[in-house]
Amino acid sequence: MKKSFQYWGLLLALAFMATSSAASRFTVTAQAIVKGDGDRHNHEGNSGVVVWLEPIDVSAVDESSRKIYRLQQKDRAFEPHILVVPVGAKVRFPNHDMLFHNVFSMFNGKRFDLGLYEAGASKTVSFDTPGISYIFCNIHDTMSAVIIALRTPYYGISDRQGNVTISGVPAGRYRINVWAEGAADDATAHLSRETTIQQNTALETLTIPVASSVNVTHLNKYGLEYDPPADLSAYSPID
Repeated sequence: MKKSFQYWGLLLALAFMATSSAASRFTVTAQAIVKGDGDRHNHEGNSGVVVWLEPIDVSAVDESSRKIYRLQQKDRAFEPHILVVPVGAKVRFPNHDMLFHNVFSMFNGKRFDLGLYEAGASKTVSFDTPGISYIFCNIHDTMSAVIIALRTPYYGISDRQGNVTISGVPAGRYRINVWAEGAADDATAHLSRETTIQQNTALETLTIPVASSVNVTHLNKYGLEYDPPADLSAYSPID
């Protein structure tokens, strides 16, 4: 009888702990407004703004990750354009195009050069430090992507309407961080601040000014201008 009582007592205690843990996690929302030129607003809206909560007095986040993330090359573009991963994650770069690509990142965050590889091949990079990495192809200057490695799982990416949702946030103090493509560092740093989460919380509206065009011109991996595309207009089709 005593063992039965202890068994049920243990089950009740575990159930209480689980309920308490679930009850202490909240949803944080925000509204992001991107202030840029009309072209970006019409095509991208307020999408692509990354908001994350960096824990200040919350238990340390386990940075280990066994999941393999993917940033594929398809139709001469990277998919997805923005990828958020935990620090320590491995990202696979498969080539699904019927041509060669040379993926590299030489400017910020993780620096690497995967070299030239053909259709069907894939290479992997470990993002072992936090930061923002701008990804390009050394052959095709129109290809670009961004990988953001974070020490926290509490993040959200805005949709076209600018809605950001961060779920499962434990109670505690956090620093709000914001990133948007084309935004200057001082503009996003201005939005960074501390906040305390004790309930479901709606952050104040985040207004982010961006450059007139988010397609910032970049150099190739050698620090040189890209070769102009070949002009095929002089060639006639074979009869």
